[in-house]
Amino acid sequence: MQIQLPDKVHKIIDTLEAAGYEAYAVGGCVRDSVLGRKPDDWDITTSAKPEETKQLFPRTIDTGIRHGTVTVMLDKEGFEVTTYRIDGDYEDGRHPKEVTFTASLEEDLKRRDFTINAMAYSERHGLVDIYGGLADIEAGVIRCVGNAKERFTEDALRMMRAVRFSAQLGYRIDEGTRKAMTELAPNLQKISAERIQVELIKLVTSPHPDYLRIAYETGITAQILPEFDLCMKTVQNNPHHCYDVGEHILHSMLAVKADKVLRLGMLFHDIGKPQTMTIDEKGITHNKKHPVVGAEMTRKILRRLKFDNDTTDKVTKLVLYHDQEIAPTPAGVRRAVHRMGEDIFPLMFAVRRADVSAQSDYKREEKLQKLSYIEALYEEIHRQGDAVSLKDLAITGTDLIAQGRKPGREIGAVLQELLEKVLEDPSLNTPEKLLEISKKIVT
Repeated sequence: MQIQLPDKVHKIIDTLEAAGYEAYAVGGCVRDSVLGRKPDDWDITTSAKPEETKQLFPRTIDTGIRHGTVTVMLDKEGFEVTTYRIDGDYEDGRHPKEVTFTASLEEDLKRRDFTINAMAYSERHGLVDIYGGLADIEAGVIRCVGNAKERFTEDALRMMRAVRFSAQLGYRIDEGTRKAMTELAPNLQKISAERIQVELIKLVTSPHPDYLRIAYETGITAQILPEFDLCMKTVQNNPHHCYDVGEHILHSMLAVKADKVLRLGMLFHDIGKPQTMTIDEKGITHNKKHPVVGAEMTRKILRRLKFDNDTTDKVTKLVLYHDQEIAPTPAGVRRAVHRMGEDIFPLMFAVRRADVSAQSDYKREEKLQKLSYIEALYEEIHRQGDAVSLKDLAITGTDLIAQGRKPGREIGAVLQELLEKVLEDPSLNTPEKLLEISKKIVT
């Protein structure tokens, strides 16, 4: 098999080989090249020790020199070059206490996580595939290199990576690998929230976000997202639904594009249902106020997983408003945009369509028709530039002060009342009309 190496990678490998060392492209870049994908970055492994690598290139950065990695800079582009190594004991379930450099490529590949990531390539030697990565790619299998329990004991995050690669590639997880995941899932408690967050984002934005089901079945979500486990155990006996809460969530994630905020919005949109479930005298389940409870839960979960504030705020709002009634009138839509926010409201159409698509057929067409009608109203409102927030008003607090109003809370109250009138009737949004109306407002 021949892989087209980028010129700069070729140059680094050639330089190392000319100096008498072995050098190969390794890991994910080889996997992606075999799959016909363009790698995001290129990693190189070599028999040269870090100091020897540094002597061969005019500009390097000591990225992780303790673990054998230096970054070679070529025209402002960095390439990680790592010495063949054998990892010592993993005392924290994430990082080796020490590494030992080795002259053996086989020993270096042996320490890697999955067979599909344990292949190396150079133009001189071709594809080096000691552990059957190519066969596993052809079979569509995620399999640990060597003993799965050893690989997961070394680094517990590899269990989430197994699910993530499975979801990104549509591969099944080898039974032995899956069994070890189920046994060692509690070790994920050792992993930082930041690392778990990164893997969770990659999973939910993959082509198969519903493979979160594998994380549930292997006990991974019990460690990182126990709230989701409750959803998987919560039935819905309601004409609007054909799945339990968890399966509904998984199907809804499939129905939105692979955008982080939208996929997380669907993951959490019904997270409050187990806590709000009631059953009426006919045995029908209800979940009143689940968006409010779910929004509170979502904020706590995203903070626990160290998400940034912007993502946390947007996803929490999607959860809070995903089921909120929107009056199908121009004024009703303007009020909804004002209430939800101009950045959130347009996302609601994708969220609500995904929600409906994961429900039963009961009243589906009716729901979708209403949603399309509201979307058409919104597009017209947006096209016309109707005021939906205080910043859109034709006057400001300064104009009210010039009219004789005292600075302070009174100004804000008057502006809010004017906005309420403009949301009902956009034609009132002129300086003359608003100043005239404001004279009649008593605070």
